[in-house]
Amino acid sequence: MARRKKIYEGKAKILYEGPEPGTLVQYFKDDATAFNAEKKAVIEGKGVLNNRLSEFFMTGLGQIGVPTHFIKRLNMREQLIRQVEIIPLEVIVRNFAAGSMAKRLGLEEGTPLPRPIVEFSYKDDKLGDPLVPEEYIIAFGWASQQDLDDIVSLALRVNDFMSGVMHGVGIRLIDFKIEIGRIWENDYPRLVVADEISPDSCRLWDIETGRKLDKDVFRRDLGSLADAYTEVARRLGVLPSNVTHRPKPTLIN
Repeated sequence: MARRKKIYEGKAKILYEGPEPGTLVQYFKDDATAFNAEKKAVIEGKGVLNNRLSEFFMTGLGQIGVPTHFIKRLNMREQLIRQVEIIPLEVIVRNFAAGSMAKRLGLEEGTPLPRPIVEFSYKDDKLGDPLVPEEYIIAFGWASQQDLDDIVSLALRVNDFMSGVMHGVGIRLIDFKIEIGRIWENDYPRLVVADEISPDSCRLWDIETGRKLDKDVFRRDLGSLADAYTEVARRLGVLPSNVTHRPKPTLIN
């Protein structure tokens, strides 16, 4: 097998040079991190589950006309994606108070919000990904006002889709975060959903029991993270009911 050029390695994924210009191969690792990587572990099979779940969500978004960077899944841990210029923001959509919002505002976790709330944080691990207002984003040139309007529209469409899909399998979408990238088509920039959509980037609670099925299981030592992610995948029909964890293949790079 030919050696591939590594473009970038993050906490949960590795990006390699793609087979065609303008493409990348995104590899999902088994690494789990929390609290800005202060807490770390390797969760066997996590990368396989997130690859399949992100494929499921990105494909569904594409079917309803939401543009994404996703092209196709290549194997158990890799997918082919379009290379994008990432806007240095995390776009957070909240339907219920939880996590940092609950702490900031003194709200009980699980409190319904009057409407979905979209927040932005600046992508910088050293700074702890601080929340930033739209004025900062425009002033520092990270995105224009038109970009922000389009990003909010995209984020709310993702929220509508995700909320409906998850509710249909008995899961409440508490909140989630996405990243947005620019692609250039005939010298015209287009915004697309990028990175991944998985339990790593969502808060998912069982509607009946309130059981957490997301990375809070790892953050708060609530049990097996792999079991929680497998439960989400099973409910969505992404994995057969008899599949639990699969061994990690040897990575050749």
